[in-house]
Amino acid sequence: MDKRLPYVFSLGALMFFLAVTAPQYAPAQPANTALTIRADVQEANSITGVVTARGNVRIDYPARQLVGTAAQAQYFANEQRVVLSGNVVITERGVNSIKAETITYLVREGQFVAVPPPNQQVESVYIVPDRGIPPAPGTTASPIEEIKPPFKSPVAPQP
Repeated sequence: MDKRLPYVFSLGALMFFLAVTAPQYAPAQPANTALTIRADVQEANSITGVVTARGNVRIDYPARQLVGTAAQAQYFANEQRVVLSGNVVITERGVNSIKAETITYLVREGQFVAVPPPNQQVESVYIVPDRGIPPAPGTTASPIEEIKPPFKSPVAPQP
């Protein structure tokens, strides 16, 4: 039996689900507003409005510059909510990140709610530019400033 069969079938079900549940009066959306979910297996329920993805889940949401990975994801279309579970890592703009066992992403609000594994904590890493504040003695520049080339003085034309 072809192991890709559930994925191909599920992709067809997902496309049918999106076609059936999409409002007929909704204006066309720009391509970058698509939230893409990739996984080993996906199931869509057109009655409940829930899409479930399992195995090597990857979420891409270019409109908010978000990329996430998890063991499972569920998209609740009616609530505009994505629940990722199982070793979840979400990266924003390629620099800020959050790691947890379960993360709920509220799409309309652009808000994350993260829950750690038992007896552990959620980990978040944010690059915070400190503009106008000189660095403390003995510290290095922020990672953003380290990648900037040094300023060069203009070269006067030679006579």
